[in-house]
Amino acid sequence: MLKWLFLTVGVIATGFGIIGIFLPLVPTTPFLLLAAACFARSSERFHRWLVEHAHLGPMVRGYLEGTGIPRRAKTVAIAMVWLTVPPSAFLVVPLPWVRMLLLAIAIGVTIYLARFPTAPTDAP
Repeated sequence: MLKWLFLTVGVIATGFGIIGIFLPLVPTTPFLLLAAACFARSSERFHRWLVEHAHLGPMVRGYLEGTGIPRRAKTVAIAMVWLTVPPSAFLVVPLPWVRMLLLAIAIGVTIYLARFPTAPTDAP
């Protein structure tokens, strides 16, 4: 049952990742990383397909191999965190402690991404 849940979430995350390529406010790389994590736990075939994909694979491979993520992907991911989380926290969420939690998560994600290696410029 859990395998099917991971597979389903992976397929949905891949779909959102692909949509994110074309829509500027939808992040691509985080969804593809989620898909890769789900596929790693559910389907070797889908995981291999994603990692070896000509266009989607480079965004995932560098992260999985620890060689870094492209500077553009890192910049866009951090920018999207700060373009989406604060407005959501202050315009949608009524509870102050939830606002602070969202901002703390945004800070944590930013620190994590900033500290993660940046792929060399000649890498795809």
